[in-house]
Amino acid sequence: MIEVEGVSKRFQEIEALNSVTLAVKKGSIYGLAGTNGAGKTTLLKILTGVYRQDSGQVKYDGENIFENNDLKARIVFIPDNPYFFTNYTIDDMANFYRRIYPRWEQGRYLKLREAFNIDMKRRIRTLSKGMQRQVAFWLGLSIAPDIMMLDEPLDGLDPVMRQKVKNLIIQDVAEREMTVIISSHNLRELEDVCDVIGILHQGKMLIQKDLDDLRADVHKIQVAFSDGVPESLLQDMQTLRQERKGNVLIMVVRGSHDETVRRIQSFNPAILDILPLTLEEIFICEMGDCGYEIKNILY
Repeated sequence: MIEVEGVSKRFQEIEALNSVTLAVKKGSIYGLAGTNGAGKTTLLKILTGVYRQDSGQVKYDGENIFENNDLKARIVFIPDNPYFFTNYTIDDMANFYRRIYPRWEQGRYLKLREAFNIDMKRRIRTLSKGMQRQVAFWLGLSIAPDIMMLDEPLDGLDPVMRQKVKNLIIQDVAEREMTVIISSHNLRELEDVCDVIGILHQGKMLIQKDLDDLRADVHKIQVAFSDGVPESLLQDMQTLRQERKGNVLIMVVRGSHDETVRRIQSFNPAILDILPLTLEEIFICEMGDCGYEIKNILY
């Protein structure tokens, strides 16, 4: 269990995090989304003990992470730009990992070669960005970590490799109850694998919910009326977005599904459809609700 309570962090005049609180259960996949500069990478570096928070607590089953080498040995962090030593081959890096990670499994490393299919004697700097990211996953998974932190993890991978890496992560979650925290701007990827979603904005945690609960609370509705949209329809409804096309209204609303449908039906619509809503649409609506929205700049 990862527990973060009231964590704040400043870099001189910049407030990166402001009293952030979150909880991640063992064996779950937590998706961390947010706007540019929201503090996602800073939060991950605090969670991995790279940075020390200015205030608040970070606990792993009751233990502090900062300067806790035993706990760090159970954690793998794959940053946005993985670092490798100059002129090291994959095998050289594997030997380095074996020396610093007591949990290293050589048999697992050799078996994962079948998944990534890259010559272990290749110098990593000669590989493409996508192949270097594959090496980062290869080495990280070979440690058999209890916790994996990922910052924009699938950037640069082709579709087949993206799916392969996701399958390897999900397999470890299912078989070993590995806990995963993924920070990504690709909300489609988060939607595929995550159990819980947290949304950061300007250093604050706006939302933290199970993905199913998040979907259950926000609905995309298409409704049409033969005599035009009633002006009183949207009263007492929490409308996040709306678009009118003649007598047709498409809207995203927050609230109880059944109560929302009953209210709309009371106006006798000619058409009432509940449309599928993606995590990206929910994110855009939530950001618009706090003033970070799409606006016309050029006219």
